[in-house]
Amino acid sequence: MALLAGSGIVAVVLWQHSYDMDERRVTIRRDGHTLHAVLTAPRGGGGKPRPLVVVIHGDGPVDATHEDGYKPLWEAYARAGYATLSWSKPGVGGAPGDWLGQSMADRAAEAVAAIGWARSQEGVDPDRIGLWGASQAGWVLPKIVERTPVDFVIAVAPAVNWLRQGRHHLLAELRKRGASPATVDEEIARSDLTRRLLARGASFEEYTRAMGGPGEMTAGRWGFITRNHTADVTADLPALRGVPLLLMLPGQDVHVDTAETGTVYRRELAAGGGLTVRHYPDAAHTLVRAELGESGPALTLTALLAPRSLFAKDALGDQERFLRGLRETERPVRGD
Repeated sequence: MALLAGSGIVAVVLWQHSYDMDERRVTIRRDGHTLHAVLTAPRGGGGKPRPLVVVIHGDGPVDATHEDGYKPLWEAYARAGYATLSWSKPGVGGAPGDWLGQSMADRAAEAVAAIGWARSQEGVDPDRIGLWGASQAGWVLPKIVERTPVDFVIAVAPAVNWLRQGRHHLLAELRKRGASPATVDEEIARSDLTRRLLARGASFEEYTRAMGGPGEMTAGRWGFITRNHTADVTADLPALRGVPLLLMLPGQDVHVDTAETGTVYRRELAAGGGLTVRHYPDAAHTLVRAELGESGPALTLTALLAPRSLFAKDALGDQERFLRGLRETERPVRGD
């Protein structure tokens, strides 16, 4: 009986992780970049050129599929008739390089190289290539658009200002933990000290001495923060004016102040006519249902047994509808 039950669970897992799309591993070599990527496509179609979604990751050592977490999204895109391209960050999963050595401009250059490669691939419509990006990708998306034409953008909880995002995250986590006023004051003081160190370009050794030890910080991470802590998307956002843009804002985001994001994007982009804003009151940062948390048994079990159920209501459907709407709308082809 136990064997039968175990076989049943395995069958459910295999079925739930069988996605209705074609998928292949590719290596992108272009403009000095070597990227380990995954290219998906709708099944059937006889090799006819498909519009493409290019994935720009958020923070952290993310592999091409985000440990398969992206696949429900890609399946929704395939239903809408879209291919998807995503690659592992440098240094992740055997890919060459080190993502911690990158600036946001470096990440944009990497993406531009990948898009250039994609435009030359059979089965990809070179005039129908757009971007999907989450969180930290908010600083990368407009830099890509400044360098190469794109057909659309899907932005999930994009950050506006690095330092303000960090303070929002700190305070949200302290509230979540029920921290005492004394603890809040102490943590804010440590955060302010970190900001002063960043402002004067302190080395990792200086940071370690000032903070009484490295804590969870590493030399690589400190270098990454030092390179990128002045990031602010406001000046770059005009590059997105007129580009069809779906802005997806979770209501329970402890990482990004989505109220600020909504205000800034509306102020800078509403006049261009391309902005669509969707709110998800019960979603956490990655559009996962907030009730599942960002880690723990409930999230792990759902990811294993029902990965499409990870996402907040309408989060997958809204993206699919947005993409379908683009396919039904003929727009002038942009020149390179």
